[in-house]
Amino acid sequence: MYRTLSIRQKQIVWAYGFLALPLLFYGIIRFYPTGNAILISFQNWNLLGDRTWAGLENYIKLWNDPVFWKVFANTFIYLLLGTPISLVLSFIIAYHLDQLRFLHGFLRMLYFLPFMTSAVAMAWVWRWFYQPVPTGLFNNFLAQMGVSQINFLNSTTNALPAVLAPAVWAGLGFQIIIFMAGLRAIPKSYYEAARIDGVGWWTILWEITLPLLKPTIVFIVVFSSIGFLRIFDHVFNMTTNNPGGPLNSTKPLVLMIYDTAFTGYDMGYAAAQTVVLFLVLLTVSLLQLRILRDR
Repeated sequence: MYRTLSIRQKQIVWAYGFLALPLLFYGIIRFYPTGNAILISFQNWNLLGDRTWAGLENYIKLWNDPVFWKVFANTFIYLLLGTPISLVLSFIIAYHLDQLRFLHGFLRMLYFLPFMTSAVAMAWVWRWFYQPVPTGLFNNFLAQMGVSQINFLNSTTNALPAVLAPAVWAGLGFQIIIFMAGLRAIPKSYYEAARIDGVGWWTILWEITLPLLKPTIVFIVVFSSIGFLRIFDHVFNMTTNNPGGPLNSTKPLVLMIYDTAFTGYDMGYAAAQTVVLFLVLLTVSLLQLRILRDR
């Protein structure tokens, strides 16, 4: 039968033959767990016993759970604060670093280093920074300045910003590298023509640089948003003694899913939370792509 195929048909057969293994692997790793999680969200299961059908019980429980709404709000606070702050800081650093020639490669490496560092190790270092006197670096510095020490991780108002700061800092390096790649891709002739016409630097930035960086900005915004919506490592390791901070003030949705599944052993309820997180990630990503796409 293969011999009777045309050259074009044989090429298609070989193409699907080479794609079969990656597609099978992707289906097993991605689609099957996703479908299974959706199924479990309609069931009751404690990992040991049999699964029993629960219908919408887990989703009704989720709707009436005040802790879930607190955690849901925390997750969006991470998103709404972390994404714009990291975007602006990374662009400012990349914009000025791109114009620097002395020690350019070394400084770029220093900015990228936190992104390559283990999130667990980084979280514990920052946790040490936040400790009270005489252990914590920040409070020791404040004490030397005559300022009363700040309760960073055990305060309902300070805990979330304290956890968010190292998360933003950890992702800056990657975003700086991406921004610099986008800046280097802009043809120099545009800038030369603008300078010949006597255009100021602000107009060049606003009318040339930022519009041509739009694809880069879209990628960074979507990538960063997904990261902040899925934040876990920094929160978990910086609030180990009290996971989620005081009164769940720092707990994101991923940490709630972890606690529900592996502390409460309520896999059905955890799966319902996972489905909600998936829908939030999908909705936020599609909205951002729609708003920021080229018209």
